[in-house]
Amino acid sequence: MNILALEPWFRGTHQRFLEGIAEHSRHRVRALTMPGRFWRWRMEGGGVTLAEKARAAVTDGFAPDVVFATSMVNLPAVLSLARPRLDGVPVVLYFHENRLTDLRPPDEERERAYAITNYLSALAADRVVFNTESHFDEFIEALPQLLRDFPDFTNLHTVRALRKKSTVLHPGLDLGAHDAHAGERTRRSDRSSPPIVLWNQRWNYAKNPEAFFRVMNRLDDVGADFELILAGEHFRDPPAAFDRAFERYAERILHYGYAEDFDAYSRLLHRADVVVSTARHEFFGVAIQEAIYCGCHPLLPNRLSYPELIPETHHRPLLHAPILYEDTDELFDSLREIVTGAERPLPPDTLRDMPARLDWPEQIGAYDALFEDVAGMHATGAAA
Repeated sequence: MNILALEPWFRGTHQRFLEGIAEHSRHRVRALTMPGRFWRWRMEGGGVTLAEKARAAVTDGFAPDVVFATSMVNLPAVLSLARPRLDGVPVVLYFHENRLTDLRPPDEERERAYAITNYLSALAADRVVFNTESHFDEFIEALPQLLRDFPDFTNLHTVRALRKKSTVLHPGLDLGAHDAHAGERTRRSDRSSPPIVLWNQRWNYAKNPEAFFRVMNRLDDVGADFELILAGEHFRDPPAAFDRAFERYAERILHYGYAEDFDAYSRLLHRADVVVSTARHEFFGVAIQEAIYCGCHPLLPNRLSYPELIPETHHRPLLHAPILYEDTDELFDSLREIVTGAERPLPPDTLRDMPARLDWPEQIGAYDALFEDVAGMHATGAAA
């Protein structure tokens, strides 16, 4: 089968996700992409460029059996502007995130037009896929309020239709690529040095770094010994909490800033002992899963996507430090016990096994089955 993939934000996790599908799928995948910058313009005008690319691909002889688009695609625009080349081709829309429920800072007004684009794209797709159950639930719960804001013709009945054609499929991750640097953890285990606490998520409001540094400051105030790795992607005007942390902990910060090079990033993950999330909001959390695979004991909020992604057997592990916490006081207690040695983190081999099911060789079968199912249903419908 031929899969025509559309991605207007070809960067970071979106890029690695699409490359993983193309590399591991038993089907032929042709990716039509745009550079990952100017996200608003990608949602507003990217559909014009992707439609041009789709027309050119079909004219060149690539006859798609399925179109696979991600959540930043203005799907109605692409399908209308690419006609008749994509007429009759079934479409899968994959939600990495959405602009209806993504968390904005208090002083930043939500731009409803992007949420409507997500909604219309979901309506236009034959199958809608969310990356976690929590993401699916929050989108479906929030959608009626968006529609009720319309003055008339609210089309609330479409919520049920969207629910019916939606499913959940966790993204595949290239976890095996981290194996090349596993020796970094072995070398660290042979040295006597303070525990290393990792922050490898984005530096933004939704990830709530202020809460993280408040906990680290409390640990410092009680004399706990630790070092920090502060990685993660950030754009303009990162939260001031990072500058304050650099002033306080400069001598204990082993890395500061975005680790764009994969090898350097992987080595950082293998050096760290604990990875912490204080996120206010999270759709999936690729960075956390990568850190767990590399042997970092996770301390995560008992909400959002985390309870779903942490195996239930480890929600309250026996004889080892906990993973899921209820509030920052519990996070402080758990982190203090780990860095002081009062609690044992989970062994690296156990941690490695937790996200192993997300590795692409394990996940790709579900994606191929999805493509085949959508194409088969469409073929059956066309024959009827």
